[in-house]
Amino acid sequence: MRFLQRGLQAGIRNFKSKDGPRGGVKFVVAVAAIAVSLSLAPLPADGSHARRLPYPRLAFPLVISGSQYTPVAWADIAGWKDDDHLAAFRTFRASCKAISARAGPPGDKALSGSLREPCRAAKAADIADNTRARVFFQEHFEPLEISRLGEDSGFVTGYYEPIIDGSRTRTDVYNVPVYRRPSNLFVRGYNQDSVGLPNKGEVFRKIGRRKLVPYYDRAQIEDGAIAGRGLEICWLKDQTDLLFAQIQGSARVRLQDGSTIRINYDAHNGYPYTAVGRVLIDRGIIPKDQMSMQKIREWMEQNPDGAKEVRRQNRSYIFFREVQLSDKDEAVGAQGVPLTPGRSIAVDKSLHVYGTPFFIEGELPIESAQSKTPFRRLMIAQDTGSAITGPARADLYFGAGADAGRVSGRLRHNMRFVMLVPKSLDPVARGRRMPLPDPRPSARIARLFSQTLPLKDTKSAPVAAMPSPAASPQADATATVPLPAARPVVTPDLEQRRHHRRQGRGG
Repeated sequence: MRFLQRGLQAGIRNFKSKDGPRGGVKFVVAVAAIAVSLSLAPLPADGSHARRLPYPRLAFPLVISGSQYTPVAWADIAGWKDDDHLAAFRTFRASCKAISARAGPPGDKALSGSLREPCRAAKAADIADNTRARVFFQEHFEPLEISRLGEDSGFVTGYYEPIIDGSRTRTDVYNVPVYRRPSNLFVRGYNQDSVGLPNKGEVFRKIGRRKLVPYYDRAQIEDGAIAGRGLEICWLKDQTDLLFAQIQGSARVRLQDGSTIRINYDAHNGYPYTAVGRVLIDRGIIPKDQMSMQKIREWMEQNPDGAKEVRRQNRSYIFFREVQLSDKDEAVGAQGVPLTPGRSIAVDKSLHVYGTPFFIEGELPIESAQSKTPFRRLMIAQDTGSAITGPARADLYFGAGADAGRVSGRLRHNMRFVMLVPKSLDPVARGRRMPLPDPRPSARIARLFSQTLPLKDTKSAPVAAMPSPAASPQADATATVPLPAARPVVTPDLEQRRHHRRQGRGG
């Protein structure tokens, strides 16, 4: 640093000399450039005598944990031009109502806050035809093909809203309770009045005033752990009906007088979800290529004792709340807006933001279990589920009733995912503005200037930054420049001090 100071001073003097300002400016710029290079150069950590110089943290354009993504052209997305973009646009606008109503600063996810600008444009746009809807998405979004790290495709399943027979009162036929959330169920970070608690994480019940323990699991609840507390919303015929309602997250309970009760997810008991279909596959009861919700229901109806044991392998248990919806209204997703059959999807809430459009492309058994129907559709993320995990994982919503159940029950397929991100997050454009690492200094510069800084140590004299003991002899010769040795501290003896005092008094 002393050398740099002397160089800067010499450059300033040269600026005022007969050579004129040009020579001085050249020198000052060169020295300043060297100073910048030294201040940014990465340094080896060698223990107690050197520290690594700071380097600016780079903000990457788009980060979604565990994912890989590639920018693609609209023309390279199979089926993009043939989709019903107007239907997708209307579903997107429904999500925008919830996005605009959300108060507070954006979250820490990649798309948090960035969807507000496309939503403002969608609200102001008067779009009533398919072509203009497609142009809207192309003008405000950039397509990125996304998948889990190391994989080349995503994975989809389907879900629907079951229609189940039930009763407001318990009878000999209807004796399986549908429970609302108990008052002694606690989730950290939420109060008991919160609507729609998270579907993942720890859940507790209180014993006494302070003690918290895990909540009851499925077996304990089925055996009556919370019975008789007035928590029953209604009653169903069997546990399989309740299990399917819990898997789907909502249901329409059709009463004997013709009216309907609508129930939606409200809380869970804190245990991870275990797919009963996977249990049946692992035990060799149902082959993997034949697995569907219909197969599960058929087996459970034929094997009630075995069904009870298999069902209890899934310790997770869902509590519902009654919602005021008419028979014409669709179920409400986790975003708080009604779902759109064929356009709404459930995604991993920990990675994605509600309202994000995804174009999903591939083949699905829509017409029959053996069919391969092309599925190329722009979908909007409006819901979530405990079994939906990963960056390219979606549950496709197909509506309510038996037909929707048959279609969604046979979906377990790999599909191509193209996520549409707002142009403000375009990773290609943002990547061009990212600073590149400084070029490595040449060997001549490395020999002239030390690549380490001494640590501040007020207790000892400054010493040179020493290389690692494991370094090679060649590296020892060029890695560092030793600093000058500290000036010795000379203490005069007593006679010398007396002599100087006598001289100072003149005598």
